[in-house]
Amino acid sequence: MPTDKHPQRRTGPKETSSVPRALYEKELYRLQTELVVLQEWVREEGKRLVVVFEGRDAAGKGSTIKRVAEHLNPRAARIIALPAPTARERTQWYFQRYVQHLPAAGEIVLFDRSWYNRAGVEHVMGFCTPQEHQLFLRQCPAFERMLVEDDILLRKYWFSVSDAVQEERFRRRLEDPTRRWKLSSIDMESISRWEAYSRAKDDMFVHTDIAEAPWYVVESDDKRAARLNMIAHLLSTLPYRAVPGRSLRLPPRPPGTGYRRPPRGLQRHVPDRTRSLGS
Repeated sequence: MPTDKHPQRRTGPKETSSVPRALYEKELYRLQTELVVLQEWVREEGKRLVVVFEGRDAAGKGSTIKRVAEHLNPRAARIIALPAPTARERTQWYFQRYVQHLPAAGEIVLFDRSWYNRAGVEHVMGFCTPQEHQLFLRQCPAFERMLVEDDILLRKYWFSVSDAVQEERFRRRLEDPTRRWKLSSIDMESISRWEAYSRAKDDMFVHTDIAEAPWYVVESDDKRAARLNMIAHLLSTLPYRAVPGRSLRLPPRPPGTGYRRPPRGLQRHVPDRTRSLGS
């Protein structure tokens, strides 16, 4: 049976930020407004924008993606967070399952983890063979050069979090029933395999930090600062401009024609529980 007695959302120490909340919210809204301008430019010019979000577990990727997409038109801005590959997908060319999610003209795609799974979790956890890992490192730069040569705007961000902050975020997720779903056994393994992930990331950067599609590192121990810095940087790398908007005006409401609403008792209404809150 549901209950009105909920546990505290956060029982561990609260993260602090160098950015005061009022300043953060003001700047975030300004940047989100610019993202809407960017999306209109992408639509008007028929551009294709791909933004890759990578980093360790609990590095703040998901919360940043949420802020990026919050006010965008979901019909033209998609978040792609793929599950583990199916048996069929495991027999395909590795990049094939990602290609189908690339944007068409006027669209933005935000990858919440991407093809770089093979350079990170798959490699460290043994989900791919050493040969498959090396093949990925050879093919990835060529794959991304093809995207850029085809006029796809590709931006890649690595969210860097310290071991202490990652562990504290894991702890808070364990204590919060609304966020516990974010944790998995693989997340727990990332604590004991910290150095293995570090080596994998360094190797990945050596092979895939190319001039056509460079990596940009976001320091993310401070989540508020990370979100603002990442969005501001993304905007600064794109030659977007404000697109003249359509002139819209509310039409006058026409006079009534005698319509009468059916009696409320003929319909099923959701009970108003808000009146009992706090009593």
